[in-house]
Amino acid sequence: MTNTRRQLSNILIWIIILIATAWVLAPFYWAISTSFKEHLAIVSQSAFVPWLQYEPTLVNWEREISSRGPELIKGMTNSMIISIGATVISVSLGTLAGYGLARYRFHRWRNRDMTLWFLSQRFLPPIVTVIPFFLVMKTFNLLDTQLALILANATFTMPFSVLIMRDAFKELPVELEESALVDGCSPLQAFWRIALPLAAPAVVAAAIISFAFAWNEFLFALILTYEKATPMTVLIAGVEHTQGVQFEQVSTRLLIAMLPPVILVLLVQRWIVRGLTFGAVKG
Repeated sequence: MTNTRRQLSNILIWIIILIATAWVLAPFYWAISTSFKEHLAIVSQSAFVPWLQYEPTLVNWEREISSRGPELIKGMTNSMIISIGATVISVSLGTLAGYGLARYRFHRWRNRDMTLWFLSQRFLPPIVTVIPFFLVMKTFNLLDTQLALILANATFTMPFSVLIMRDAFKELPVELEESALVDGCSPLQAFWRIALPLAAPAVVAAAIISFAFAWNEFLFALILTYEKATPMTVLIAGVEHTQGVQFEQVSTRLLIAMLPPVILVLLVQRWIVRGLTFGAVKG
């Protein structure tokens, strides 16, 4: 009876896993299959199984790479510069703030209050700050510039860096830095030579998360740019004509935009796992 229950449990677990996997992979399959369809095949209702019954074509890819190549290169370049710039600022400042919250005790503003303040930045709906950001960027003549989106994205990704790095530094034995101080290092040297190298996996994890959020950001990119600094998210959303949304163009651009973050994650995935599990197991 126990074996039967165990087998039923295993079967139920596998069914749930398969359903969850299909749910996650379905959008990717839709994008891939749609990118190889002509527009008439997408809007046509003649096929009994539309996502399987179609004749693949490379027309969409050829059109995007050849005729729309400069536009895509410009969008990918803007997205890359904006994401890298926001990540550098977010991780740099977030690492210093996380180290300060982990190693020092503040009295006027307690550590817990400052941590909650950083966390509250993610609870705040972005739409609330769009108009203030727009007015600030307009005042400093930064509209439609990469710098405007770098600053905006760095603001909203920094809480992740602060919280991840604070927990990472908390798990490092403070005795290591104290030993460095005894050997003649200054507090800054102890941080740079001891704490930061040991927390490198957490730095990578914070950088990947910040990069992903900056790469996928749409609202501020739509409001703060209109021509020169337009990233891929706005280019993908702007694929609409008088005949409606060109889904084949959307899916093709979507797959192209997915390549950089996917490749980046594959290259540093072991660092991500180590960084996100920092402090998860205590011995």
